[in-house]
Amino acid sequence: MRGKDEQQTVLYSYKNVEDRIPDNHPLRSIRPMMDRSLEELSPLFDAHYASTGRTSIPPERLLRALLLQVLFSIRSERQLMEHLNYNLLYRWFVGLNPDDEIWDVTVYTKNRERMIEMGASQKLLEAVVKQAEAANLLSAEHFTVDGTLIQAWANRGSFQAKDPETVTGTGARGKKLLRDTHESKTDEDARLYSKGGPSVPSFIGHVVMENRNGLAVAGCGTKSSKTAEGEAALKMLEELPRPIDAETGQPRPITVGADKGYQSKSFIEGARKLKVVPHVAEYEPNPKWPNFLTEEERQDPGFGISQSKRKSIEKIFGWGKQERAVKQTKLRGEKRVDWGFRLTLVGYNLVRMVKLLQPRSPVPVQ
Repeated sequence: MRGKDEQQTVLYSYKNVEDRIPDNHPLRSIRPMMDRSLEELSPLFDAHYASTGRTSIPPERLLRALLLQVLFSIRSERQLMEHLNYNLLYRWFVGLNPDDEIWDVTVYTKNRERMIEMGASQKLLEAVVKQAEAANLLSAEHFTVDGTLIQAWANRGSFQAKDPETVTGTGARGKKLLRDTHESKTDEDARLYSKGGPSVPSFIGHVVMENRNGLAVAGCGTKSSKTAEGEAALKMLEELPRPIDAETGQPRPITVGADKGYQSKSFIEGARKLKVVPHVAEYEPNPKWPNFLTEEERQDPGFGISQSKRKSIEKIFGWGKQERAVKQTKLRGEKRVDWGFRLTLVGYNLVRMVKLLQPRSPVPVQ
């Protein structure tokens, strides 16, 4: 019997939102990991929110919503609010009831700025990495570093000359560079830079990856420059938690794999000072491009393994550039770009951890 196409408004629904979410949906596994990480950030929130006054958007819900923007490549905060208005899956993940009012986008943006000021994305990344360590997913001794270009929300035509009286040279021996004499009028932190292609207004995203499962254990976004990758890598490696030798009580040496872009005297010597064994790819013998590794470092038994493993870091960059902020950011300024890049790494790690922690089906006996 044919059913009638009667459209009558239902006043009440007796089906729980929880029951509408498929049991095998990836967000079901991501939500508890995200909640455990947010618990770690509770003292940070307490320190940055007043105990009295008008109630703000709960920071936990704000960060869950921002993570949704990363996971589902939602292009703007205004569009995110639109999705939250009708998408029950998103409401469930953020922690909103079906009848809860959606936040005004301007209030939402102001609260997001507070998250940036307190460095919440870095703390969230640390909390997620801590969970991965507890699940024995991380290597404690073998890592990879690399950087990728993040196209800025600006174009070449926005670059104009600065006031000559305010220009100072930042190059070698005070030489004036393009970044000293010109800047973008839409994003003063963006710089014209190239990594094998045309020069574009950009920033650089940097990642330290552990080599066991390819998870990002540290990351940051900086202004573009020829020395930015080596400088950022050394800073992140210095802040990396190190395994302690039981006999000496001192941090044990770790290894770091990298491509030829890190084959510089400053990076190699800086790594040695940090007790990091540099497994950096070398140039063919050429006076123009010298190599700085010692013979002992070249013959290290893990050198070949590091060079093989380092290619996995491109998976992190590839995931981030699938219509996400690592391809082209809509945030302006180094501080905001750095925030957004770290949050993208949080999203990547959570998606990756869901796959790693899934119980594997037993192999059938032949």
